[in-house]
Amino acid sequence: MSRENLEDGVDRIMGQWAVERPDLDPSPMGVVGRIHRAAELLDIGLRPPFAEEGLSHGDFDVLASLRRAGAPYRLSATGLTATMVVTSGAVTKRVDRLVAAGLVTRTIAEHDGRGRLIELTRRGLEVTDRLVAKHWANEDRLLGGLSRAERDQLAGLLRKLLVGLESAAGSR
Repeated sequence: MSRENLEDGVDRIMGQWAVERPDLDPSPMGVVGRIHRAAELLDIGLRPPFAEEGLSHGDFDVLASLRRAGAPYRLSATGLTATMVVTSGAVTKRVDRLVAAGLVTRTIAEHDGRGRLIELTRRGLEVTDRLVAKHWANEDRLLGGLSRAERDQLAGLLRKLLVGLESAAGSR
């Protein structure tokens, strides 16, 4: 059977709706349902390298945000929250875990006694660099069913979808 003739769970659900509600077009589910299901399966598939280090995906998100910031691998708590697009409370909990693990430090900002700076430790930098390599290899493995051209096409389509969704969300 060729890849184009494969049937997935979304096809089956859409077929059931076509029988039960032939007056409605279930085709949007073909995209949204697959994105949702793929996101769930990717989340499960992405966890093992982080778990091997005793970390969660959220913990890695903090470490990667600090690493991407460049030397000295430091961000304000506000800047870190902005790069991760999560609540400040979620960032605080993640940072607390990473401080306890010796992967980041939290210091008072020199210019603002109320501000906090979060910085990778030397060990945090080593762990992050090792995990980034494992993470990208894992992502490559998870995308193994797609050719390079298909990955590029999918990335372009998802970018277009995301730009539209972000634009619509920003206009509310």
